[in-house]
Amino acid sequence: MTQYDNNMTGIVSKNDRKETEQHPDIRGNCEIDGVQYWISGWRKQRKDGNGSFYSLKFKAKDAPPPRPASKQAPAPQNGGLSDMDDDIPF
Repeated sequence: MTQYDNNMTGIVSKNDRKETEQHPDIRGNCEIDGVQYWISGWRKQRKDGNGSFYSLKFKAKDAPPPRPASKQAPAPQNGGLSDMDDDIPF
């Protein structure tokens, strides 16, 4: 039995879970050079008004999830210098 080679192939279909304009219109997956990717696509109108196209985004399936935004530490008051004396001890 011959095994099917999925490399450089994929599928997309209508996103039935779209709830807001930010959610993709189409979703799917593909394999490129042995790496599995999620595909998201948004339907957009051409600027000249003659038709539409899909803007695509690919994300590796094994990519770590995005980190939640955290508060940045305040900048040091002394420009990052230590509180040590200015005199060189040697």
